[in-house]
Amino acid sequence: MTETTQTPTPPGDAAKQRSPEFRLAADALQGLRQDLFHDAFAYRPLPRMSVDGPLTRRLPDRLREYIAWTPHTLISAVALLALLMASVDNEGAAVVLGPLAALPILLTMIRPVGAFWLSMAATPLSQLFANSVDGYPWQPANFACHLTVLTVVAIRTRPRTAGYMWAVTAAYGFVADVILGPSYYYGDDTAPFLVFSALILLVVAIWHTRRQARQEVTAQQTVTEHERSRRTLLEERTNIARELHDVVAHHMSVVAIQAEAAPYRVESPPPELERAFATIRENAVAALTELRRVLGVVRAEDYEAPDAPQPTLADLDALLANVRDAGLTVEKAVTGAVRELPPGVELSAYRIVQEALSNTLRHAPGASARVEIGYVLGGLGLRIVNGPPPAPALVKPSPGAGHGITGMRERVTMLNGEMTAARTDDGGYEVAVFLPVTTTTEDGS
Repeated sequence: MTETTQTPTPPGDAAKQRSPEFRLAADALQGLRQDLFHDAFAYRPLPRMSVDGPLTRRLPDRLREYIAWTPHTLISAVALLALLMASVDNEGAAVVLGPLAALPILLTMIRPVGAFWLSMAATPLSQLFANSVDGYPWQPANFACHLTVLTVVAIRTRPRTAGYMWAVTAAYGFVADVILGPSYYYGDDTAPFLVFSALILLVVAIWHTRRQARQEVTAQQTVTEHERSRRTLLEERTNIARELHDVVAHHMSVVAIQAEAAPYRVESPPPELERAFATIRENAVAALTELRRVLGVVRAEDYEAPDAPQPTLADLDALLANVRDAGLTVEKAVTGAVRELPPGVELSAYRIVQEALSNTLRHAPGASARVEIGYVLGGLGLRIVNGPPPAPALVKPSPGAGHGITGMRERVTMLNGEMTAARTDDGGYEVAVFLPVTTTTEDGS
């Protein structure tokens, strides 16, 4: 006869082998304990109402301070109404039934879950002291009290807590009907109360769901806007890197060619000089190789290198002519001694003027513009200002991509410059930029 041995099941595996119904019941009991028993009487004061709505923000500050206490006022008014209801048909016991009906409602403002349990305890106590038998198992005052407590606590907590409170209330009504049913009293209020409270709690649950969904959408929109701004910033930096590549590559190529040709311009150059020029050329070629490699990383798949060299301030007149052909009236003013600036400054200044005039065409069609260029001792000053559109009600501005100001700020930041962009008093727009230029002497210092 063969004996079979059973391997004991570890406790963790036994828990996993429980039936779905058992796990569902265990989760429900755990949620009930967490929502209605854990820190049931914790101090949770009711916050004041927000007064930043479209209507309340227009009210005087003094009146807004009073409106912020509207929830507290409404709860106190309902508590007073429940107190009066308890005193109508119970003159002798009003001193007991009144507080039993009003205190749970008032307690919802500081200890919401505790207010629910106090209302549950006050309901059978009210039956003992009541002179009227019109309501069972809820007296009229307790009916209003418990319904108000359920509603307020459901608003202040979450839909799951509201479901547990309704289940506990239904269990109390069932037990009360079994122990002392409606045969002794004139009627039974359990069914009407449960139906009416279920409808109210359903409305509160829908409100909670809509508010949570709205908050999640707002949070997602904030994250999306942040990511869009970050992506725009990276795109602008990539564009600047592509443009500056041609400028830097040109100068590095000149250095390499001059270093290679320099030994042939000196008769019988010493070996040290030849090695120095060879080292300069090798470093220049290596820098060009690394520069092209870096550009390959940031280059988009559809990027095509420009055939013409990058523009400078010398090409500004051609830009202004193209803008005038597009319908923009623009004039240029130059102050200071015109001189050649570093290629990066020339390119950035050209692009800033180009983007500012494009914004004028896009957002203020029909307006006139003025470009001011100032050559000063410490750098270059730019000011591009446009007036308001002549007929803003008749011409709809183009929305654009929203990258213009970001790109200009990136170029200015790259050169350690300063920039301001703001509307003018007459409804136009002004962009003011200063690009510092480090002056060097003949000896390179």
